[in-house]
Amino acid sequence: MTGSVTEKTVILYPRQKGAGKTGCLPMPAESAGKLPKPPWLRVRTGSQSSHFHQVRDLLTDSGLITVCDEAACPNKGECYGSGTAAFMILGDRCTRRCPFCDVAHGRPLPPDAKEPGALAEAVVQLHLAHVVITSVNRDDLPDGGAGHFIACQQAIRARSPATRIEVLTPDFRRKVAGALDCFAGDPPDIFNHNLETVPRLYPQCRPGADYQGSLDLLKRFGERCPGVPRKSGLMVGLGETDEEIIQTVRDLYRHGVRMLTIGQYLQPSRYHLPVRRYVEPAVFDWYREQALNIGFDFVASAPLVRSSYHAGIQAGQVLGQPQES
Repeated sequence: MTGSVTEKTVILYPRQKGAGKTGCLPMPAESAGKLPKPPWLRVRTGSQSSHFHQVRDLLTDSGLITVCDEAACPNKGECYGSGTAAFMILGDRCTRRCPFCDVAHGRPLPPDAKEPGALAEAVVQLHLAHVVITSVNRDDLPDGGAGHFIACQQAIRARSPATRIEVLTPDFRRKVAGALDCFAGDPPDIFNHNLETVPRLYPQCRPGADYQGSLDLLKRFGERCPGVPRKSGLMVGLGETDEEIIQTVRDLYRHGVRMLTIGQYLQPSRYHLPVRRYVEPAVFDWYREQALNIGFDFVASAPLVRSSYHAGIQAGQVLGQPQES
């Protein structure tokens, strides 16, 4: 491994030729009038004195892009400024069209055999102690892309064995058994799969996904890899009630999840689902208190929290591994 390992988190993937933002929803999403953003939603930007430009330039020079850009994450400035980003593999075109998500929809290109090596090189150059790997849905692949996750893990561990690896996976619809076989042979350090919202809103927010199927994926992974912490994330502001959020948190706990993130949904464009409410910070604190009382080991709950936000700090606390500087 080259250089020292520091507590930074990144998610990247090489841009595939011809890829771009495609497949926006054909009509503006239904809206009862756009809600004004409240004063507590303040997004931080990178500064000249931070690592913002260093990380951005490395990604540009390497031909890599991040889910921070593709999913319009509000924390990009802060995370880039601290030497942090989140890597997305298997291209930037999703085989599904979830109306809350800003990642492009369309026919994806075949997996890039050079991607695992490029990802490992970026981890080395950025001296990462913790890396998150996510992907678009790849319903076109026989294993849903699980084998490519493993190839990326193996490449990183060969170049930087001290780096912790967190995967944020799709639901591997109809391919869960084969995907779990892949991960059981080479488990990550953290397994993350987001429920995103409450079951009542799945037909509206996650067409093509199944609430119980996502819960079962998390449970079955735990049965195959009992020593690996499981994590999930929720958005609020899509029309759910607070009681539904807490019931979903209980469902996650019953299925073995012990790490949780909860954040405010922000509408990426007029073509996406509208924000139905902005949840006050005090309510996010209440969510966190309720989840900890249920038994969760770690809960990050605040308006701008996202699944990969401070992921290295979260993992270090749960795994009992101190941060390195």
